[in-house]
Amino acid sequence: MRISSAAQGETRTITGPGVCDTPGMAAWLLWLIAAGLFAAGEVVSLDLVLLMFAGGALGGMTVALLGGATVLQLVAFIAVSGVLLALVRPIATKHLTNRTPLQLDGVDTLIGRTAKVTQDIDSSGGRIRMGADEWTARSQHSGETFAVGDTVRILQVEGATAVVGDALE
Repeated sequence: MRISSAAQGETRTITGPGVCDTPGMAAWLLWLIAAGLFAAGEVVSLDLVLLMFAGGALGGMTVALLGGATVLQLVAFIAVSGVLLALVRPIATKHLTNRTPLQLDGVDTLIGRTAKVTQDIDSSGGRIRMGADEWTARSQHSGETFAVGDTVRILQVEGATAVVGDALE
């Protein structure tokens, strides 16, 4: 590749590994920037595709650092990205999306806990306190009531109301 400068009247020849179409910036640095941009995009998309492309860009960067031609860098990018998409992404997606039956989140974590009655509870309503939180509550059965100070067990949560029963402690 020849670069000429009309202002100074000189011609320079640049040769060697890592030469790319962007004078003054090494190919490996471009691949590193691409990997960073793919990884940043993954933070937004969360589908693990761009992360696999970031891995492919690191493969292209490795070939560039070893002095490979631009075509070999692109082949490495495509090959590494393809392998990551075909082999790693399905396994990673499965591990990230599947939850174990024992893993509880949200209001499911409240089921089975005990609470103190702060306002008499019957089938139409009442209030309970769990630690610092106070919830509306109702009894599970129509004839069941709980007085202020009783300990109850949360059996289920319907919206913002805890359905409670006898704590049996």
